[in-house]
Amino acid sequence: MIPYGRQDISQNDIEAVTAVLRSDFLTQGPVVPSFEAAVAGWSGAKHGIAVNSATSALHIACLALDLGPGDRLWTSPITFVASANCGLYCGATVDFVDIDPATYNMSPERLEEKLSAAKRTGTLPKIIVPVHMCGQSCDMEAIGSLARAYGVAIIEDASHAIGGHWQGAPVGNCAHSDITVFSFHPVKIITTAEGGLATTNDPELAARMERLRSHGITRDPDLMTHAPDGPWYYQQIDLGLNYRMTEMQAALGLSQMDRLEQFVAHRHTLADRYDAALADLPLTTPWRHPNSHSACHLYIVTLDDPTRHREAFEALRSKGIGVNLHYIPVHLQPYYRNMGFSPGDFPLSEAYYSRAMSIPLFATMTEVQQENVIGTLESVLE
Repeated sequence: MIPYGRQDISQNDIEAVTAVLRSDFLTQGPVVPSFEAAVAGWSGAKHGIAVNSATSALHIACLALDLGPGDRLWTSPITFVASANCGLYCGATVDFVDIDPATYNMSPERLEEKLSAAKRTGTLPKIIVPVHMCGQSCDMEAIGSLARAYGVAIIEDASHAIGGHWQGAPVGNCAHSDITVFSFHPVKIITTAEGGLATTNDPELAARMERLRSHGITRDPDLMTHAPDGPWYYQQIDLGLNYRMTEMQAALGLSQMDRLEQFVAHRHTLADRYDAALADLPLTTPWRHPNSHSACHLYIVTLDDPTRHREAFEALRSKGIGVNLHYIPVHLQPYYRNMGFSPGDFPLSEAYYSRAMSIPLFATMTEVQQENVIGTLESVLE
């Protein structure tokens, strides 16, 4: 089976992890700060806070922005459930903004309409979570401008997008947002096995996320309620969690960062080859916004005929092509339908779901493997 995505682990990666295993620190050592500095430095943000998953990063980002009961969080229906669940973890209400059918990202036009209506009814969100689907940035200039106009905070869910750019600037620089979140799951652009990281330019948000990832504990005397009892002393000043990243994960990520540009370049080569080879098939290949340089995490095609969707998906799987579907609209999940969401609420997202298919794309993919995918797709759709 040719998978839709997989990691690329080099000898240097293995040696980096092995060096940590031979060191004095397996957690809370010097490698995590080095990894944080590398990712923040690449993105152009002032701070990076590494955690054990992107879900954890979304959660502490919401907590740092004081999301709580009575507040609202909006995100895209076309995302993994974590982009919405982070709001529920904080006791907030979650809602969605429909997508741009060309990019599969949150539509600025739909967002403006929804914000305008929410202002009239006093139901504006506290946080909006635009998702950079497939590694292609949302129109952050438009979304950021709307957020400022309506007094809403922005968390960019860039789980797919490390290595991508918007208007020539790296994703994660937070020029149009408060916080950006990256994922390092094995199928993402770089991996730490499991792991995530939040970037921000706000030192107070950074400091709060650092505390929240480690039980809300501080050793900073300036934050304590009284002078320390002694050199051993710490205080819990927030209700935090245990979301720390290990030294082994950070060592793997730090080593992988050396090949970030190489990974993205090869993904673009593969995507360009798909664009040309699939042009005459009864499907639509991904459109790339001229202001965006995608990280090309996923290559999603949408079939012209939705009645052949399941048939084509199952036929490709049966022939060893590990296609997948990213994603089932979150509002159609049973948990969210129990909150009152229904089919028809976000028609563009539902239309996308009826046609979408992720075909294999990963850093170690060979021309032979890609030709196999292309030939099999041609035979199935004929």
